[in-house]
Amino acid sequence: MQRRWKVGVLGATGMVGQRFVGLLAEHPWFDLTVVAASASSAGKSYAEAVQGRWASVSPIPARAASLGVLDASDVATISQLVDVVFCAVDLSKEETARLEEAYARAEIPVVSNNSAHRGTPDVPMIIPEINPEHAGVIAAQRRRLGTQRGFITVKPNCSLQSYVPALHPLRSFGLARVAVCTYQAVSGAGKTLAAWPEMVDNVIPFIKGEEEKSELEPLKIWGSVSDGRIVAATSPTITAQCVRVPVSDGHLAAVFVAFDRRPSREEILACWRAADGLPQRLGLPSAPTPFLTVFEEDARPQTRLDRDLGAGLGVSVGRLREDAVFDYRFIGLSHNTVRGAAGGALLTAEYLAHEGFFG
Repeated sequence: MQRRWKVGVLGATGMVGQRFVGLLAEHPWFDLTVVAASASSAGKSYAEAVQGRWASVSPIPARAASLGVLDASDVATISQLVDVVFCAVDLSKEETARLEEAYARAEIPVVSNNSAHRGTPDVPMIIPEINPEHAGVIAAQRRRLGTQRGFITVKPNCSLQSYVPALHPLRSFGLARVAVCTYQAVSGAGKTLAAWPEMVDNVIPFIKGEEEKSELEPLKIWGSVSDGRIVAATSPTITAQCVRVPVSDGHLAAVFVAFDRRPSREEILACWRAADGLPQRLGLPSAPTPFLTVFEEDARPQTRLDRDLGAGLGVSVGRLREDAVFDYRFIGLSHNTVRGAAGGALLTAEYLAHEGFFG
């Protein structure tokens, strides 16, 4: 019988935290034991804390609704109640880094949606279908932290989840140059269309920090583990523009790619259709099948039609065609708060649990 782990969600009242709560409600391996947020929410029931803020179309899970909200900064108390925490706090990068490290030093594994430790060389940044071997760096991180069980792992930024999974199966042809423009939903800013009237009938051509993350984080994902650290890949060269659009959920990417060895269109389609990963082979509870859905219709993927493929953990790709400047261009799509946030972190946790990293 599969062991069950007691888990907590830090930042449980925010949009990504709410998504964690929803995904954990009926999870076969993880029992939601703690919901934690800022001191202003501590002491309330979870239902009271998210009253008027609950963003999902599904109701608040009954068991979560009655949980008392704890102060996420109370590491000593929460670490006695859980085996693992998921982190989605809304703090500064420095405050988040300190909090996550405090939990790790308290011997609690931290699976984070935040960016604070994405650049830390001994912290793996995992997309389980792409770089699960990066979990091997956790041993070095534990030596640095002086822990036996505690560690931090992070999920990559939501903006790259719609195109890195589509580029990854093509690396054997030598990815040379990539240009991408992402069209990102308002939920990526922790908002809804109803609560952000400025977004209605509008596009904002700037999202702070997103372009740098979109250009640099894939290189860490495609890097290698060496001497207790992750060494980033040196190619491809990536340039990105990130745009906020009036869509509730789902990040869409327009991608242009040049190769060292130009494949045929049929070779690219074959690579995409064959793409799977370790989560699918292991049968992890949240693993989408297929990992990549390939469309050949001109007008797919579409955000509203296709963001929920694989319960929001599937990635879709289409409109593959030759390009006059690069070799090829295509469209990718992923659900930003599921694959790009809470669901991606949950799938990572399932992989780590399966491999014994939670003890």
